[in-house]
Amino acid sequence: MAHMRTYRTHVKIGNWNEDLRLEEDAKKEYLEKKERGELAAQKVDFLKQNILRPVNLTVTSDGRLHFGDVVMLVNVGGENRECSAVSINADVNSLMKIPSPGIQAPCGVTAGRAIQACTRTAFIITSVDGSPEGSTLHFEQSFALKTTSGFARGLYLASDVQSFQKCAKKSRLQEVNLEDGSSFLSWWKIVHFDPQERLEYEGQPVPANVKMLIVHCKTNQALAVLGLHMAKSMR
Repeated sequence: MAHMRTYRTHVKIGNWNEDLRLEEDAKKEYLEKKERGELAAQKVDFLKQNILRPVNLTVTSDGRLHFGDVVMLVNVGGENRECSAVSINADVNSLMKIPSPGIQAPCGVTAGRAIQACTRTAFIITSVDGSPEGSTLHFEQSFALKTTSGFARGLYLASDVQSFQKCAKKSRLQEVNLEDGSSFLSWWKIVHFDPQERLEYEGQPVPANVKMLIVHCKTNQALAVLGLHMAKSMR
């Protein structure tokens, strides 16, 4: 009896049962999240699949911009900077499921180096003064810019006066966001790129695919893409 072994190598010690239950619970939770599509990797894939979905831009027949046109807002760049486009700045925290999967407001905007027509970069020229869809947009005429319907949920590009509490995180300049519904904060107008010719072009049709300034009606500040604060391409 003095030499009887009371312990064998296969005997489990410590809180082995609790550890086993915790491991089983973690595995069960993982499988449930995977089935619902709630894993972080699944959310990222879902976001990329929808926000990078190609969009057909409007092809103008008369060389002018019209209400209802689907366009991209592009900074053509120059010698010391790349070309970039105004883009939806969404991440997995910007997603919502109810009533349908999409981006929730408010959502930020940024400038992306990827110049491709997709949900992320497409905006619709929208009337705010009762102008019918298809009618020509004129210099100094107020209008709104909204994202496409569906995943982008038709949010309006809006801005407001810069303050200490509310400004762009990186540039500290006037903040621009995507908001639900149209208001005076989402009104914009187009002025001629050359300040010497703005008075002459006031009230004239706006040509497509030319340099111009998009000015916020309330603050009179131009929509700008700063080269130092452009986002990396989403792939």
